[in-house]
Amino acid sequence: MSEEQLKDRDLRSSEVTEGADRAPHRSLFRAAGLDDEDIHKPLIGVANSWNEIVPGHVHLDELAEFVKAGIRQAGGTPLEFNTIAVDDGIAMGHDGMRSSLPSRETIADSVELMTNAHRFDGIVALASCDKIVPGMLMAIARLDVPAIVVTGGHMAAGEYDDEPADLASVFEGVSKYNEGEMSEDELYDLECNACPGEGSCAGMFTANTMACVTETLGLSWTGCATVGATDDRKRKIAEQSGREILRLVEEDVRPSDLLTRESFENALTVDLALGGSTNTMLHLPAIAQEAGVDLTLEDFEAVADRTPHLAHMSPAGPWRMEHLRDDGGVPAVMTRLTDLLHGDRPTVDRTTIEGRIEDAEWGGDVIRSREDPVHEEGGLAVLRGNIAPEGAVVKAAAMDDEMREFEGRARVFESQQATLDALDAGEIAPGDVIVIRYEGPRGGPGMPEMLEPTSKVSGSPRLSGSVALITDGRFSGATRGAAIGHVSPEAAAGGPIALVEEGDTIRIDTDAGRLDLAVSEEELRDRATEWSPPEIEATGVLERYAAMATSASTGGVLEAPDRAAETDIHFE
Repeated sequence: MSEEQLKDRDLRSSEVTEGADRAPHRSLFRAAGLDDEDIHKPLIGVANSWNEIVPGHVHLDELAEFVKAGIRQAGGTPLEFNTIAVDDGIAMGHDGMRSSLPSRETIADSVELMTNAHRFDGIVALASCDKIVPGMLMAIARLDVPAIVVTGGHMAAGEYDDEPADLASVFEGVSKYNEGEMSEDELYDLECNACPGEGSCAGMFTANTMACVTETLGLSWTGCATVGATDDRKRKIAEQSGREILRLVEEDVRPSDLLTRESFENALTVDLALGGSTNTMLHLPAIAQEAGVDLTLEDFEAVADRTPHLAHMSPAGPWRMEHLRDDGGVPAVMTRLTDLLHGDRPTVDRTTIEGRIEDAEWGGDVIRSREDPVHEEGGLAVLRGNIAPEGAVVKAAAMDDEMREFEGRARVFESQQATLDALDAGEIAPGDVIVIRYEGPRGGPGMPEMLEPTSKVSGSPRLSGSVALITDGRFSGATRGAAIGHVSPEAAAGGPIALVEEGDTIRIDTDAGRLDLAVSEEELRDRATEWSPPEIEATGVLERYAAMATSASTGGVLEAPDRAAETDIHFE
């Protein structure tokens, strides 16, 4: 941005850099290493979730240097700050997982607070993995300051026994080991080779789903979602994004110009065509709410009805992110969906969605044609019934065909740990429907993921394809099988899932969108008279989250704690 353009532009940062009254502020900037020239340029916040714990984040410190170089080249002053990042894989299967979803709100709040406190003119968000990308997007929508996102990129697929492997392979390997199907040495070999280096997990799990969503929303550079973490192209995208944020500031292009209902419909369409993570059904409504767009499960259903599932990605299929990249990435997926997309929506890289489609290059076996889809309808499905009056979600793309319509005996557990104990003891049999309740946003609290129990089922030759699992908790993007989550209302809020008893018959009909308990309404009302809400034991962040979290059907976002906390049983 030239000096002349700077004069013509009313910069937000002038509130902390200009005039005699701001001499103390400038003094502090000088103490941080800035000089006169730096102080009077546009100040660009570089929100970085780098840490030494999460493989998807360990390289973001290096990537930030390219972003900052681009900002300087374009005439801005980069100011990097950090936020947190939880590794969901490491947090999985114990109480640490309760901290994962609440971290999304902390990330959004921290980016908002830093940006507002220091009056940044624009933001470049560096993010990877499950809750970090949505947290950054929530903040960007909330702030409505010019912004661009650089998603960190995927790790390469690992290899085990001459086949591609990823984190889901290791979780399922534990089940095989416990059932005597894999030796300790073989499990160790898998452990050492499934995740070969930095980047988000290699399949279409939550991190990579959200990267694809971000690109489709127009908030990241074309190709960013599918370029790997160690690829030189990622560094070029980072540098270009740093340069472009100054143009967005100069032209006053704001997230509200991009994040419209039509953009969210585009994101849903691409998500469903890719068979993405069920967690997008939490994150997209939460981001949309910050953008002033009301996005509901009904919207997911409407888009799913018209959107085919075109890419058979891991964990359900054989393809990883590097294969999708080589087949043309997100723009190539969009070439198959042109009549379903709003092509006139703008993006951060000087073009529209239609422009990205026109420039797309594709060719390969990953993205199938509309005439030969993986499934006729989108990869995610919403189910309703007397267990889930407000809805439940399933990654239909990852279900075995024989489980799409299933009837089984309820095995009821009040926590994830009780379920794991029963699975380890061999107490679950083919034909069972595992019910895990009191693990929702409020009841968990924190709505933990259930990758460990689902992996024990899907990795078991005895149980895979013959046992379903339903819960008011949620699932990892790496989950596959008949795993139905986000049951709403949750048990702790009086959802009918609280009334399921051991041995009840549960019916699942994915194509009809039904999830039903074969118990009369009269019997359920009788059971309701004996039910009372549990006492939730939590402190600190989780105590606040339990008091303020909304239903999974509305994104598990936070509302003021004085809202009506209904705990009566809800019927369909």
